[in-house]
Amino acid sequence: MRLTIGTSTKLAIAFAHDVAMAAIAYVLALWLRLGEDFARADETLLLGGCALFAAIAAAVFRWLGLYRGIWRFASFPDLARITRASTLIVLFHLAAMFAFTRLEDYPRSALVIAWFVLILLLSGPRILYRLAKDGRFDLSGAADPGRVPVLLVGAGAEAERFIEASERPGAPYAVVGLLDETGARRGRSLRGLQVLGQVDELPLIVEQLAARSRKPQRIVVTRAEFAGERLEKLLDEGERLGIAVARLPRLTELRSAGQARQDVRPIAIEDLLGRSQAVLDRAPVEALVAGRRVLLTGAGGSIGSELARQIADLAPAELVLLDSSEYALYAIDLEVGERQPALARRAVLADVRDRERLARAFAEARPELVFHAAALKHVPMVEAHPAEGALTNICGTRNVADLARAHGVAAMVAISTDKAVNPTNVMGATKRLAEAYCQALDRAAGAGAGGTRYVTVRFGNVLGSTGSVVPLFQRQLAAGGPLTVTHPDMKRYFMTVREAVELVLQASALGTRDAAATGGKLFVLDMGAPVRIADLARRMILLAGLKPERDVKVVFTGLRPAEKLEEELFHAAEPLAPTTLAGIRLADPRAGDAEALARGFDELEALARAGREAELLAALRRMVPEFAATS
Repeated sequence: MRLTIGTSTKLAIAFAHDVAMAAIAYVLALWLRLGEDFARADETLLLGGCALFAAIAAAVFRWLGLYRGIWRFASFPDLARITRASTLIVLFHLAAMFAFTRLEDYPRSALVIAWFVLILLLSGPRILYRLAKDGRFDLSGAADPGRVPVLLVGAGAEAERFIEASERPGAPYAVVGLLDETGARRGRSLRGLQVLGQVDELPLIVEQLAARSRKPQRIVVTRAEFAGERLEKLLDEGERLGIAVARLPRLTELRSAGQARQDVRPIAIEDLLGRSQAVLDRAPVEALVAGRRVLLTGAGGSIGSELARQIADLAPAELVLLDSSEYALYAIDLEVGERQPALARRAVLADVRDRERLARAFAEARPELVFHAAALKHVPMVEAHPAEGALTNICGTRNVADLARAHGVAAMVAISTDKAVNPTNVMGATKRLAEAYCQALDRAAGAGAGGTRYVTVRFGNVLGSTGSVVPLFQRQLAAGGPLTVTHPDMKRYFMTVREAVELVLQASALGTRDAAATGGKLFVLDMGAPVRIADLARRMILLAGLKPERDVKVVFTGLRPAEKLEEELFHAAEPLAPTTLAGIRLADPRAGDAEALARGFDELEALARAGREAELLAALRRMVPEFAATS
């Protein structure tokens, strides 16, 4: 059990330490001055003088706020304050002793010794504490003038690194103060800079700094955890005050642990998701992938390429990248080769709709794990070309699933979408049938029977993926606007591609490890709260340093064919169950029969290849009743 000490308790301990050091410094100075005569020293001189010295020290410490410095970040400004406090204590004590004793029988040189000893006793523990925590102690010099004044949000290690970098000659920024997220460290100091208050007090603090000609031109968020609603509110306040908001790179982006950088970056759009992102638990995922031959379809796409990167880092025996796009396949193969040069890999140019070509790829690769990310997923495009959507999303998935079973693959992981829930469009309906087929195969094999496991993972939109709204907004911003949104109330679930893929890998590990509990079920990723697309557009305008409606307008164009205002992650007939992993839930989907679905797929494939779109849509509506109800 970890013991947590409150801020007020820490301050009391620091204050008591400093007062005790003052008393020890007085006694030690007398002993050094008197030597053998110390044992015969006058009691009033020893005890009374010590009490007076400690009382004066307590008053000076409170006056100067010496004990409010954060020991973890002790620096040159803290040592300067210690020297100033020690000087005042000695002078006040000299005056008081003169008033009481006229300094009769008082060794005046003892006060000079006490000054040196007190500085040593106050600064020594601070330096040792920081050395114990950081392994180093750097007395940085004063900052150069004429730089951009910034106000930091956060008073921890990241802020200390930024301040340290700002003290170096030629640094571009000068820190004028700090804000604490909760106000718990209000009034304390970090490398000589005061924590002025909490984030909610930003307008008042900016006004106070402006009155001292220190108004910040930029607010820099130093804590990666500061995100979501709090970050949105800070952006709004920054816009109102005319101050740009940026954040520090994460620690993983720094060049080395020994270097402090002052790079800042704009607030990334993923910072506005309103929730913390999941972190990969590597152990079970490594156990799933390491030493196995892995085949990945759709390897050049948004999800596929991130899967390729993360799987490559998990030491598979071989990684086979399969895609129908020549350039996308070339690009991800090149990237994986540069990322993991020792990894055995091959790039296979093939279409999942071509069963014979796909069968040859399986026979050559002999995969033990298959990740199926190949899909057509752009709603308006699939709506305009339903036959292509059916051939890729339905027939392509069946080809991969059947070949996985035929070649004894241990597990196939299929990527699905929230648009498969109560679909109003062809893309959603085709993905729903792909889900149903994989679940039916998984149930037919029997949980724990030793056959191929089929793990289906469903989630919503991925930020920055091809066809996503974010790249569209970025292009429109680059062109000067306007940003186009179909409807003011349009909402979508969003997740970063890194987080989505990490959770896919986690779900895959859980699904293959615990077949009895998860067999035939559907893994659904926790996407947090849905995001209003109009709000996302305005945020992106702000992140570009522009004003919504003044610099760049947001224009509403009307709903596109078959588009929903809000997506759903679960169907009403899919009972939910938690899993042992945060961010992943289980749905017990409506059971289907693999043979019946296969017969239906034969019909769909024949209609799609013949280009008989009206009959194809009618067949889709028969096979997906909820699609018929919303069409």
